[in-house]
Amino acid sequence: MLYVIEETLRSLESETLQNKNTPYVAVISGEQWKNRREQFDMGIEIDPGDVSNIVTTKAEANYDSITGTFSIPNRLDFTQKDTTFAFALDEKGIVFIDDSGTALRITTQIQNTKKWRVPCLERFIYDFIDQLINGDQQLMSRYEWELYGLESAITHEQDSVSIDRVNDIRGDVRDLHNHYEQLLDMAEVFTENENNFFLKENLRYFRLLTDRIERLLDTSSAISDYTMQIRDLYKMHLDIKQNNIMTILTAVTTIFMPLTLIVGWYGMNFRYMPELNYKWSYPVLTIISVIVVAVNIIVFKKKKWM
Repeated sequence: MLYVIEETLRSLESETLQNKNTPYVAVISGEQWKNRREQFDMGIEIDPGDVSNIVTTKAEANYDSITGTFSIPNRLDFTQKDTTFAFALDEKGIVFIDDSGTALRITTQIQNTKKWRVPCLERFIYDFIDQLINGDQQLMSRYEWELYGLESAITHEQDSVSIDRVNDIRGDVRDLHNHYEQLLDMAEVFTENENNFFLKENLRYFRLLTDRIERLLDTSSAISDYTMQIRDLYKMHLDIKQNNIMTILTAVTTIFMPLTLIVGWYGMNFRYMPELNYKWSYPVLTIISVIVVAVNIIVFKKKKWM
């Protein structure tokens, strides 16, 4: 698909650029790029086979072009493989080399929703990357509220708390953090404008983009730190539970130690133990055992060990 950047994106039915002074947007497959790259006259070589091997989001300023790649995490399931595609641009326009359909979907969305007072390539790039991170602030807010709920559940010692969910959120946020860092590097390459492809007065779009990505980057860092705090809180409560269990076991052991001594003492069955012949020996030892248990319980309660 070929578009020209006017008040809105306008599709060209012939997919042939008539006015070369109008900035354009092209979305083609890897095979189409291989057959039609001379049409765009960018003087670069991109191997379409490399599109399937993209692992990062980046941009590189070349002698007469800027080339780069996008690797976009799946916000619905971060365990899925990233969506990837490549691009190349110069002062005349930008070409997306994409076999996934993502670049075409975003471009179509921009065509249907955006209308510009000052049409330019810089504004299109801003809107395109903005669509990649659109909704991420709401996603971060949902993560924060979910973590707050988990923290509250841990504090109130609810049994339904699973630390696995905290680890999942931390992994998702880590992936987003890496993605934002790469987008920030890309925006900085555009802002530097090494090739003078962009008008100086339009570089403000890239600065706005940089500011927005930095805010998301800061938010992702804060959420990552929050997950660590919750993990520490969870571990602390586990330690407290274990300490309480050990305290109870110690108290029970301490209470029954005197009784064990009495049983062991009178279980020796020596021939000349006079208590064995007394009529009241058993009742007396029973009373003594009850008194020992009662005294221990009273002492432990006063010291708040029970």
